[in-house]
Amino acid sequence: METTQKSGLKLLMVIGTAWLFDAADVALLSFIMPLIKQEWSLSASQIGLVGSITTVGMMIGAFLFGYLADRFGKKNIMMVTLLVFSISNLLLALTTDVNQFLLVRFITGIGLGGELPVASTIIADSFSGNKRSRMLILVDSFWAIGWIFASLLATLVMPAYGWKFTVIITSVTALYTLVLRNHLPAETNVKNDKLNLRRAMKQIWSPEFRRSTLCLSILWFVIMFVYYGLFLWLPSILIQRNLSISRSFLYTFITSFAQLPGYFLAAYLMGKLSRKKVLAIYIIGTIVGAFLFGTAQTEAMVLISGCLLSFFTLGAWGIMIALTPTQYPIELRGMGIGFTQAIGRIGATIGPYLIGFSLGIGINTTMIFFYFILALIIGIAVLTFGMIDTDRK
Repeated sequence: METTQKSGLKLLMVIGTAWLFDAADVALLSFIMPLIKQEWSLSASQIGLVGSITTVGMMIGAFLFGYLADRFGKKNIMMVTLLVFSISNLLLALTTDVNQFLLVRFITGIGLGGELPVASTIIADSFSGNKRSRMLILVDSFWAIGWIFASLLATLVMPAYGWKFTVIITSVTALYTLVLRNHLPAETNVKNDKLNLRRAMKQIWSPEFRRSTLCLSILWFVIMFVYYGLFLWLPSILIQRNLSISRSFLYTFITSFAQLPGYFLAAYLMGKLSRKKVLAIYIIGTIVGAFLFGTAQTEAMVLISGCLLSFFTLGAWGIMIALTPTQYPIELRGMGIGFTQAIGRIGATIGPYLIGFSLGIGINTTMIFFYFILALIIGIAVLTFGMIDTDRK
């Protein structure tokens, strides 16, 4: 269903705003982690588990809701995912210990993980060619706005009113389901009642799609391992480098702005270069940023390298959002995106926990950053020698 320019812009804003809410939730967790570490006297390993449990839920949500979107309609499932993580945030404010916190964050993750593949599928179904790639990257740029919004809440609201009041503010996103119901076009709710889970899985692993599914799964694993491992721990790492909590939040806020030009440049490069080449450039840029951040010795270098990491890492994520839907036909798109992102969530689970575990046994942050550099090198190899870039309707 090709959209007109006016309706396309409206769709971008509607889906992008939902995407913003998803990002704000993930970002807020990174700011909450050092606070509950102090409040509940948690170890580094426990904090790593807090960072990972959400992504375990996101893995389940991506797989489950990706399939359900193809089966029962993307509009319906999009509203369900938004309600799940919005209501869970309200429950989070009632938690009194780390075990309750972990349970609620797991449920929250199911909703968060489900929204992203469904949202990107709606955009992918609505456009074609280079315009589709650009629109997918632009909708992902709302992730940066979500981080900026969360950074403002963490800097202005959280110090005065606490983290529990702050997450209550984010729970009002449940009301946005009314906007989705009224403004998402009916065409986004096409249902495939005959598609069962086993059949859908068999199709994405058929000879026609097997190579794409394998390569995309590995690439998503690498991108999410790096992103969640780095950015959920970013405020905590800055605090370890002798910055105060308020100053580390401010630095994270500043680096969030660097995400936006990263997305915009990637969108501009669509059509100028192949998606594989653009993604390779951004992965190499992420390697450089990770090396510089891991070896930074001054506050200025921490800030500059943090901005580089934001620019390239989030840009690479946006390019993956543009690349993945085009590898599958419309009737399998939700399942294809959901499954490959679910595999990526395994990396998102391992990343934060690995950092927490490594810090807990005394490994310094410089050495930890080489974990991510190695993963990114593997990603470059898979992209170069394995991935075939197709563009299905």
